Amino acid sequence: MAAVSLDDARLGAWLDEELGGSEPVATEALEGGGSCEIFSVRRADEHWVLRRAPYKASSSTAHDVLREHRILDAIKDAKVRIPRPIAACEDPTVAGRPFYLMDFVDGVPIRQELPEAYADSPEDQALALTEHIDALAEIHEVDWRACGLGSLGKSEGYLARQVPRWMAQLDGYRCRALPAVDEIAAWLESNLPQEQPPTLCHGDYKLDNLLFSRTRPARALAVVDWEMAAIGDPLVDLAWTLIFCPEQGNALALGAAGQPGGFLVDTLPTAEELVVRYATATGRDVSRLDWYAVFSPWKLAIVLEGSHAKHLRGESKNPIHQFFGAMTDRLLERAGKLIRGEAR
Repeated sequence: MAAVSLDDARLGAWLDEELGGSEPVATEALEGGGSCEIFSVRRADEHWVLRRAPYKASSSTAHDVLREHRILDAIKDAKVRIPRPIAACEDPTVAGRPFYLMDFVDGVPIRQELPEAYADSPEDQALALTEHIDALAEIHEVDWRACGLGSLGKSEGYLARQVPRWMAQLDGYRCRALPAVDEIAAWLESNLPQEQPPTLCHGDYKLDNLLFSRTRPARALAVVDWEMAAIGDPLVDLAWTLIFCPEQGNALALGAAGQPGGFLVDTLPTAEELVVRYATATGRDVSRLDWYAVFSPWKLAIVLEGSHAKHLRGESKNPIHQFFGAMTDRLLERAGKLIRGEAR
Protein backbone atom coordinates (compact mmCIF):
# COMPACT_ATOMS: atom_id res chain seq x y z
CA MET A 1 0.00 0.00 0.00
CA ALA A 2 1.36 3.41 -0.93
CA ALA A 3 2.02 5.85 1.90
CA VAL A 4 -0.67 8.47 2.52
CA SER A 5 1.68 11.43 2.16
CA LEU A 6 2.97 13.98 -0.33
CA ASP A 7 6.41 15.11 -1.43
CA ASP A 8 6.25 18.76 -0.40
CA ALA A 9 9.20 19.76 -2.58
CA ARG A 10 7.72 18.24 -5.74
CA LEU A 11 4.30 19.70 -5.05
CA GLY A 12 5.87 23.07 -4.30
CA ALA A 13 7.70 23.08 -7.62
CA TRP A 14 4.46 22.30 -9.43
CA LEU A 15 2.63 25.08 -7.57
CA ASP A 16 5.41 27.53 -8.43
CA GLU A 17 5.03 26.72 -12.11
CA GLU A 18 1.22 26.51 -12.13
CA LEU A 19 0.30 29.43 -9.88
CA GLY A 20 3.48 31.46 -9.54
CA GLY A 21 5.36 32.26 -6.35
CA SER A 22 8.12 30.34 -4.63
CA GLU A 23 7.17 30.09 -0.96
CA PRO A 24 7.68 26.77 0.85
CA VAL A 25 4.77 24.35 1.02
CA ALA A 26 3.51 22.43 4.06
CA THR A 27 1.11 19.51 3.65
CA GLU A 28 -0.81 17.33 6.07
CA ALA A 29 -3.06 14.32 5.48
CA LEU A 30 -6.68 14.93 6.52
CA GLU A 31 -9.42 12.55 7.57
CA GLY A 32 -12.44 12.17 5.35
CA GLY A 33 -12.41 12.53 1.59
CA GLY A 34 -14.46 9.39 1.02
CA SER A 35 -12.66 6.95 -1.24
CA CYS A 36 -10.08 9.55 -2.30
CA GLU A 37 -7.29 11.00 -0.18
CA ILE A 38 -7.28 14.62 0.94
CA PHE A 39 -4.50 16.84 2.23
CA SER A 40 -4.21 20.30 3.69
CA VAL A 41 -1.81 22.39 1.60
CA ARG A 42 -0.45 25.67 2.99
CA ARG A 43 1.78 28.17 1.24
CA ALA A 44 2.35 31.61 2.75
CA ASP A 45 -1.15 32.98 3.49
CA GLU A 46 -2.90 30.55 1.16
CA HIS A 47 -4.70 27.41 2.32
CA TRP A 48 -5.99 24.76 -0.05
CA VAL A 49 -7.18 21.17 -0.02
CA LEU A 50 -5.62 18.63 -2.39
CA ARG A 51 -7.82 15.71 -3.42
CA ARG A 52 -5.89 12.74 -4.79
CA ALA A 53 -7.09 9.59 -6.50
CA PRO A 54 -6.86 6.46 -4.31
CA TYR A 55 -4.05 3.92 -4.58
CA LYS A 56 -6.42 1.38 -6.13
CA ALA A 57 -9.76 2.29 -7.70
CA SER A 58 -12.68 -0.10 -7.12
CA SER A 59 -13.58 0.09 -10.81
CA SER A 60 -12.30 1.62 -14.03
CA THR A 61 -14.81 4.48 -13.81
CA ALA A 62 -14.49 5.29 -10.10
CA HIS A 63 -12.52 8.08 -8.42
CA ASP A 64 -11.73 10.15 -11.54
CA VAL A 65 -10.51 13.28 -9.81
CA LEU A 66 -9.74 15.09 -13.06
CA ARG A 67 -13.35 14.69 -14.17
CA GLU A 68 -14.44 15.91 -10.75
CA HIS A 69 -12.29 19.01 -11.12
CA ARG A 70 -13.72 19.69 -14.57
CA ILE A 71 -17.24 19.66 -13.13
CA LEU A 72 -16.36 22.02 -10.29
CA ASP A 73 -14.56 24.35 -12.67
CA ALA A 74 -17.60 24.41 -14.96
CA ILE A 75 -20.04 25.39 -12.20
CA LYS A 76 -17.80 27.67 -10.14
CA ASP A 77 -19.73 30.78 -11.22
CA ALA A 78 -23.20 29.23 -10.79
CA LYS A 79 -25.35 29.69 -7.70
CA VAL A 80 -24.10 26.53 -6.03
CA ARG A 81 -22.11 25.95 -2.85
CA ILE A 82 -18.73 24.44 -3.70
CA PRO A 83 -15.07 24.95 -2.76
CA ARG A 84 -13.48 27.09 -5.47
CA PRO A 85 -11.38 24.85 -7.74
CA ILE A 86 -7.80 26.06 -8.28
CA ALA A 87 -5.95 23.65 -10.58
CA ALA A 88 -5.61 19.99 -11.52
CA CYS A 89 -2.67 17.73 -12.38
CA GLU A 90 -2.62 14.40 -14.21
CA ASP A 91 1.17 13.89 -13.93
CA PRO A 92 1.71 11.09 -11.36
CA THR A 93 5.28 12.22 -10.67
CA VAL A 94 4.03 15.32 -8.83
CA ALA A 95 1.93 13.69 -6.10
CA GLY A 96 1.97 9.98 -6.91
CA ARG A 97 -1.42 10.01 -8.60
CA PRO A 98 -3.68 12.55 -10.34
CA PHE A 99 -5.12 15.24 -8.09
CA TYR A 100 -6.79 18.60 -8.00
CA LEU A 101 -6.51 21.59 -5.72
CA MET A 102 -9.39 23.60 -4.26
CA ASP A 103 -9.86 26.33 -1.69
CA PHE A 104 -9.99 25.27 1.95
CA VAL A 105 -13.46 25.73 3.45
CA ASP A 106 -13.53 25.97 7.24
CA GLY A 107 -16.59 23.80 7.78
CA VAL A 108 -17.66 20.57 9.46
CA PRO A 109 -19.41 17.54 7.92
CA ILE A 110 -22.19 15.91 9.91
CA ARG A 111 -21.35 12.27 10.59
CA GLN A 112 -21.89 10.93 14.09
CA GLU A 113 -21.90 14.36 15.73
CA LEU A 114 -23.15 17.81 14.88
CA PRO A 115 -20.99 20.94 15.10
CA GLU A 116 -20.64 21.76 18.78
CA ALA A 117 -22.38 25.12 18.39
CA TYR A 118 -25.61 23.36 17.33
CA ALA A 119 -25.65 20.91 20.25
CA ASP A 120 -28.31 22.66 22.31
CA SER A 121 -30.05 24.59 19.55
CA PRO A 122 -33.15 22.93 18.08
CA GLU A 123 -33.49 25.85 15.67
CA ASP A 124 -30.00 25.40 14.24
CA GLN A 125 -30.39 21.64 14.00
CA ALA A 126 -33.56 22.05 11.98
CA LEU A 127 -31.87 24.77 9.93
CA ALA A 128 -28.95 22.45 9.09
CA LEU A 129 -31.39 19.94 7.57
CA THR A 130 -33.34 22.52 5.60
CA GLU A 131 -30.08 24.14 4.43
CA HIS A 132 -28.92 20.80 3.07
CA ILE A 133 -32.16 20.47 1.09
CA ASP A 134 -31.86 24.04 -0.18
CA ALA A 135 -28.28 23.41 -1.33
CA LEU A 136 -29.47 20.33 -3.22
CA ALA A 137 -32.22 22.32 -4.92
CA GLU A 138 -29.58 24.86 -6.02
CA ILE A 139 -27.50 22.11 -7.65
CA HIS A 140 -30.54 20.90 -9.56
CA GLU A 141 -31.24 24.42 -10.82
CA VAL A 142 -27.79 24.83 -12.43
CA ASP A 143 -28.00 25.44 -16.18
CA TRP A 144 -25.66 22.57 -16.97
CA ARG A 145 -25.82 23.10 -20.72
CA ALA A 146 -24.77 26.74 -20.38
CA CYS A 147 -21.95 25.63 -18.08
CA GLY A 148 -20.56 23.36 -20.78
CA LEU A 149 -21.46 20.05 -19.14
CA GLY A 150 -23.40 18.67 -22.10
CA SER A 151 -20.70 16.04 -22.62
CA LEU A 152 -20.88 14.81 -19.03
CA GLY A 153 -23.17 11.96 -20.02
CA LYS A 154 -26.33 11.07 -21.90
CA SER A 155 -29.22 13.00 -20.41
CA GLU A 156 -31.96 10.97 -22.11
CA GLY A 157 -32.88 7.56 -20.77
CA TYR A 158 -30.94 8.07 -17.55
CA LEU A 159 -33.20 5.93 -15.35
CA ALA A 160 -33.46 3.13 -17.91
CA ARG A 161 -29.66 2.86 -17.94
CA GLN A 162 -29.21 2.73 -14.20
CA VAL A 163 -29.94 -0.92 -13.43
CA PRO A 164 -27.79 -2.33 -16.28
CA ARG A 165 -25.04 0.17 -15.46
CA TRP A 166 -24.81 -0.73 -11.78
CA MET A 167 -25.19 -4.45 -12.40
CA ALA A 168 -22.29 -4.24 -14.85
CA GLN A 169 -20.21 -2.42 -12.26
CA LEU A 170 -21.01 -5.06 -9.65
CA ASP A 171 -20.10 -7.85 -12.07
CA GLY A 172 -16.66 -6.26 -12.38
CA TYR A 173 -15.81 -7.00 -8.75
CA ARG A 174 -18.45 -9.39 -7.35
CA CYS A 175 -16.75 -11.84 -4.99
CA ARG A 176 -19.77 -13.44 -3.27
CA ALA A 177 -23.36 -14.42 -3.88
CA LEU A 178 -25.83 -11.55 -3.53
CA PRO A 179 -29.17 -12.93 -4.78
CA ALA A 180 -31.16 -9.98 -3.43
CA VAL A 181 -29.32 -7.68 -5.83
CA ASP A 182 -30.77 -9.49 -8.83
CA GLU A 183 -34.28 -9.71 -7.36
CA ILE A 184 -34.38 -5.98 -6.62
CA ALA A 185 -32.94 -5.19 -10.05
CA ALA A 186 -35.82 -7.06 -11.68
CA TRP A 187 -38.38 -5.09 -9.65
CA LEU A 188 -36.71 -1.77 -10.50
CA GLU A 189 -36.78 -2.51 -14.22
CA SER A 190 -40.43 -3.62 -14.08
CA ASN A 191 -41.58 -0.51 -12.20
CA LEU A 192 -39.57 2.22 -13.90
CA PRO A 193 -41.22 5.65 -13.48
CA GLN A 194 -41.28 8.42 -16.03
CA GLU A 195 -38.06 10.26 -15.37
CA GLN A 196 -37.74 13.92 -14.48
CA PRO A 197 -36.20 16.51 -16.82
CA PRO A 198 -32.43 16.02 -16.48
CA THR A 199 -30.33 18.14 -14.14
CA LEU A 200 -26.83 18.18 -12.76
CA CYS A 201 -26.83 15.52 -10.02
CA HIS A 202 -24.24 15.18 -7.27
CA GLY A 203 -24.48 11.40 -7.08
CA ASP A 204 -23.53 11.01 -3.40
CA TYR A 205 -25.49 13.78 -1.72
CA LYS A 206 -25.71 13.46 2.07
CA LEU A 207 -24.95 15.33 5.26
CA ASP A 208 -21.32 14.24 5.47
CA ASN A 209 -20.63 15.51 1.95
CA LEU A 210 -21.53 19.03 3.01
CA LEU A 211 -19.43 21.35 5.13
CA PHE A 212 -21.49 23.22 7.72
CA SER A 213 -20.58 26.38 9.59
CA ARG A 214 -18.86 25.88 12.94
CA THR A 215 -20.86 28.71 14.48
CA ARG A 216 -24.50 29.70 14.63
CA PRO A 217 -26.61 30.16 12.62
CA ALA A 218 -26.27 26.80 10.91
CA ARG A 219 -25.27 27.22 7.27
CA ALA A 220 -24.35 24.74 4.55
CA LEU A 221 -21.12 26.27 3.25
CA ALA A 222 -19.99 23.84 0.56
CA VAL A 223 -20.88 20.56 -1.11
CA VAL A 224 -17.86 18.29 -1.58
CA ASP A 225 -17.03 14.83 -2.99
CA TRP A 226 -18.31 15.23 -6.56
CA GLU A 227 -16.74 12.08 -8.02
CA MET A 228 -20.13 10.49 -8.84
CA ALA A 229 -21.71 13.60 -10.38
CA ALA A 230 -23.69 13.15 -13.60
CA ILE A 231 -26.48 14.62 -15.68
CA GLY A 232 -29.54 12.67 -14.68
CA ASP A 233 -32.77 12.44 -12.72
CA PRO A 234 -32.67 14.79 -9.71
CA LEU A 235 -34.94 12.60 -7.58
CA VAL A 236 -32.11 10.09 -7.38
CA ASP A 237 -30.16 12.67 -5.35
CA LEU A 238 -33.16 13.44 -3.15
CA ALA A 239 -33.88 9.80 -2.34
CA TRP A 240 -30.18 9.18 -1.74
CA THR A 241 -29.85 11.77 0.99
CA LEU A 242 -33.04 10.49 2.64
CA ILE A 243 -31.33 7.12 3.20
CA PHE A 244 -29.24 8.91 5.83
CA CYS A 245 -32.05 11.00 7.33
CA PRO A 246 -31.37 11.41 11.07
CA GLU A 247 -34.73 10.10 12.19
CA GLN A 248 -34.68 7.96 15.31
CA GLY A 249 -34.37 4.27 14.50
CA ASN A 250 -32.64 4.73 11.14
CA ALA A 251 -29.54 2.52 11.36
CA LEU A 252 -27.87 4.46 8.54
CA ALA A 253 -28.59 7.91 9.97
CA LEU A 254 -25.95 10.61 9.99
CA GLY A 255 -26.08 12.62 13.21
CA ALA A 256 -28.55 10.00 14.45
CA ALA A 257 -31.35 11.47 16.53
CA GLY A 258 -31.11 10.62 20.19
CA GLN A 259 -27.48 9.47 20.01
CA PRO A 260 -24.63 11.33 21.79
CA GLY A 261 -23.77 14.42 19.78
CA GLY A 262 -26.61 13.76 17.34
CA PHE A 263 -29.78 15.62 16.49
CA LEU A 264 -32.40 16.19 19.18
CA VAL A 265 -35.24 13.70 18.83
CA ASP A 266 -38.35 15.87 18.86
CA THR A 267 -37.22 18.96 16.97
CA LEU A 268 -36.40 17.73 13.48
CA PRO A 269 -38.27 18.21 10.24
CA THR A 270 -39.38 14.76 9.10
CA ALA A 271 -38.28 13.14 5.86
CA GLU A 272 -41.73 13.93 4.47
CA GLU A 273 -41.34 17.61 5.37
CA LEU A 274 -37.92 17.72 3.71
CA VAL A 275 -39.43 16.24 0.55
CA VAL A 276 -42.15 18.91 0.58
CA ARG A 277 -39.50 21.62 1.00
CA TYR A 278 -37.58 20.27 -1.99
CA ALA A 279 -40.73 20.00 -4.12
CA THR A 280 -41.73 23.55 -3.23
CA ALA A 281 -38.27 24.92 -4.05
CA THR A 282 -37.98 23.13 -7.40
CA GLY A 283 -41.57 22.60 -8.55
CA ARG A 284 -40.81 18.95 -9.28
CA ASP A 285 -43.29 16.08 -9.08
CA VAL A 286 -42.26 13.73 -6.26
CA SER A 287 -45.27 11.38 -6.44
CA ARG A 288 -43.14 8.41 -7.57
CA LEU A 289 -40.45 8.82 -4.95
CA ASP A 290 -41.22 5.26 -3.82
CA TRP A 291 -39.24 3.84 -6.78
CA TYR A 292 -36.26 6.05 -5.99
CA ALA A 293 -36.46 5.00 -2.34
CA VAL A 294 -35.84 1.39 -3.44
CA PHE A 295 -33.23 2.24 -6.07
CA SER A 296 -31.06 4.32 -3.75
CA PRO A 297 -30.20 1.71 -1.06
CA TRP A 298 -29.78 -0.91 -3.82
CA LYS A 299 -27.28 1.35 -5.60
CA LEU A 300 -25.47 2.21 -2.36
CA ALA A 301 -25.15 -1.50 -1.60
CA ILE A 302 -23.40 -2.01 -4.95
CA VAL A 303 -21.10 0.98 -4.33
CA LEU A 304 -20.08 -0.30 -0.89
CA GLU A 305 -19.60 -3.82 -2.20
CA GLY A 306 -16.86 -2.43 -4.45
CA SER A 307 -14.78 -1.49 -1.41
CA HIS A 308 -15.76 -4.69 0.39
CA ALA A 309 -14.56 -6.69 -2.61
CA LYS A 310 -11.18 -4.94 -2.36
CA HIS A 311 -11.00 -6.17 1.24
CA LEU A 312 -11.94 -9.72 0.22
CA ARG A 313 -9.23 -9.71 -2.46
CA GLY A 314 -6.62 -8.42 -0.02
CA GLU A 315 -6.27 -5.10 -1.86
CA SER A 316 -7.40 -2.94 1.07
CA LYS A 317 -6.28 -2.87 4.69
CA ASN A 318 -8.88 -0.30 5.65
CA PRO A 319 -10.99 -1.95 8.40
CA ILE A 320 -14.12 -0.08 7.36
CA HIS A 321 -14.06 -1.90 4.01
CA GLN A 322 -14.63 -5.17 5.87
CA PHE A 323 -17.58 -3.57 7.68
CA PHE A 324 -19.04 -2.49 4.33
CA GLY A 325 -20.01 -6.11 3.67
CA ALA A 326 -22.54 -6.03 6.51
CA MET A 327 -23.74 -2.62 5.35
CA THR A 328 -24.33 -4.01 1.86
CA ASP A 329 -26.51 -6.78 3.28
CA ARG A 330 -28.46 -4.33 5.44
CA LEU A 331 -29.14 -2.00 2.53
CA LEU A 332 -30.40 -4.80 0.32
CA GLU A 333 -32.67 -5.93 3.15
CA ARG A 334 -34.04 -2.39 3.43
CA ALA A 335 -34.75 -2.17 -0.30
CA GLY A 336 -36.52 -5.53 -0.19
CA LYS A 337 -38.72 -4.42 2.70
CA LEU A 338 -39.71 -1.28 0.82
CA ILE A 339 -40.78 -3.37 -2.16
CA ARG A 340 -42.87 -5.62 0.10
CA GLY A 341 -44.40 -2.66 1.93
CA GLU A 342 -42.74 -3.62 5.22
CA ALA A 343 -40.95 -0.28 5.62
CA ARG A 344 -41.40 3.33 4.58
